[in-house]
Amino acid sequence: MNGWFGRRGFVAGRVAAGLAAGWLLVVNTPAPRAAESAATPPAPGETPAQREARLRWWREARFGMFVHWGVYAATGGEYKGYMPPNSAEWMMNRAKIPIAEYVKENVRRFNPTNFDARAFVGLAREAGMRYLVFTAKHHDGFSMFASKASHYNVVEATPFKRDVVRELAEACREQGIRFGFYYSQAQDWHHPGGIGNTWDKSIKRVPVDQYVREKAVPEVRQLLTEYGPIAILWWDTPRQMSKASLDALYGLARLQPGIITNDRLGEDYPGDYKTFERRIPRQAPANVPWEVCMPISGSWGYKKTDTNFKSVETLIRNLVDIASKGGNYLLNVSPTGDGTLLPQAVERLKAIGRWMKLNSASIYGTTASPFGPLEWGRCTKKAYARGAVLYLHVFDWPENGRLRVPGLRNEVKNAYLLSDFRVLQTERDGDDVVVHLPGRAPDPIDSVVVLHVDGPLDVKRPHPALRPGGTIELTADLAYIHNNEGTPDARIREHDGIAHIGYWTDPHAWVEWSFPVPKAGTYEIRAELSVEQPRSRFRIGLPGLLQEVEVTSTGGYGNYVEKTLGTIELPGPGTQSFRIQPVPGHWQPINLRRVILKPVSR
Repeated sequence: MNGWFGRRGFVAGRVAAGLAAGWLLVVNTPAPRAAESAATPPAPGETPAQREARLRWWREARFGMFVHWGVYAATGGEYKGYMPPNSAEWMMNRAKIPIAEYVKENVRRFNPTNFDARAFVGLAREAGMRYLVFTAKHHDGFSMFASKASHYNVVEATPFKRDVVRELAEACREQGIRFGFYYSQAQDWHHPGGIGNTWDKSIKRVPVDQYVREKAVPEVRQLLTEYGPIAILWWDTPRQMSKASLDALYGLARLQPGIITNDRLGEDYPGDYKTFERRIPRQAPANVPWEVCMPISGSWGYKKTDTNFKSVETLIRNLVDIASKGGNYLLNVSPTGDGTLLPQAVERLKAIGRWMKLNSASIYGTTASPFGPLEWGRCTKKAYARGAVLYLHVFDWPENGRLRVPGLRNEVKNAYLLSDFRVLQTERDGDDVVVHLPGRAPDPIDSVVVLHVDGPLDVKRPHPALRPGGTIELTADLAYIHNNEGTPDARIREHDGIAHIGYWTDPHAWVEWSFPVPKAGTYEIRAELSVEQPRSRFRIGLPGLLQEVEVTSTGGYGNYVEKTLGTIELPGPGTQSFRIQPVPGHWQPINLRRVILKPVSR
């Protein structure tokens, strides 16, 4: 598993005046064209309405199973008594295992005779998952299906000799679960043209285009034509490849009308939805379908030493948190070398299933909360022409029995507990609605209160970034942190009780904010940050319209200074995104507390 960082072109503008000494100029950038909006565009020849129809089932599903399984499970990620760092599926890379050794230690020992695809899919269904994505080929280059393009596959090269992809695809069809596959299109540590294997000197290298032509394209074509309906094609770890190779891979999706793809094929190939790895964004990305993929334990693939399983409470609340922001939760499990899941994983999936059996109506088909942060939990909703249903997910049951729903101006038609349909009383308190609850929570993890309200939703919700006078304040805790390959190389920290983005050591990690612009115009850009090294360079602005900035040391990471960086033209009213991206080779870590966009009087 890995994330990625993409760049777009930079557009010059006019120089802003009055900058403090030691700070490079930032320019006033023009408004983005309509085609450069935050929303992922529809596929060529597809209207926005057709795209929405194609994505409808996926948006309504909200919950899916990711399965990382490969020959590395035979040894549980261990190599000659050594447990390489990172997730088990990276063991070949992290331990620098030559291909011949990897075959001997893992491929020839892979014989998971206890694997039962029907039982496996049945467990996903019991957990309430509505789609399943399986690793058909990971970075080690090993195909978990009967590949016609490579003998390095589960049927020909292992004692198991069964087509895992086919068995899972058939079981999913039988049980009404949508099936998709993961495919590592760029990294392949076995093929001499694949990217990533820098340690095995026995490989006689060939061009990457040859690998794509000989293996990646034929295998993906086979998976899309010989395994029935495929709902999702999940690319991973884009690397520098020729446009011809990327186009050849991208075009294969047309073999399955209605298929959905993620955003990890390559730069300028955004796919249908945005992928967040291992973390839930604090704020949902604007106008973009999105998904969080996350392992149920610490490792993506089965690792003998991995006992870091998330609690049932964490897993259920993760699902609710993501759904309340309008996203999907793709929860990963990792079968062992014998083809079964560890008891810890089974127990947790069954527990989620028990909760979903009572509360799935508050997840399936819901959309994002109309409220800001709620001190007691989360909210999901279903809106209709003449009203809406609000599902109030109460994590912290109020001791006084009064649940305050802030800013809800609609009339409440009725209220009840989803678990047993017990009727609840409500009252109005100014702009708020107060729901009277029983003394004890029905569920210690998440008790769901249902409100049916009359008319189009009317919620008073000031955006946390808006300030009086039209100023926009983008604080660290509101940022989306795009970490490269799922690493924690930029993260939310705290100094003097104030959140900041720190430990920003990766020059390919970047941050972004989505926010409403109340009025179009020129805005002054200010940033409150600290820099220890002599200078650091990064790019700021709207997506596709970034300009380079250089900052000098503020005297240390604990010495925060607010500096003016220039001006920017913001179109509006409407939603915009603001980014900060390091310049590789010229980047030194900074601590960033906030960015302030202040209207400039004309």
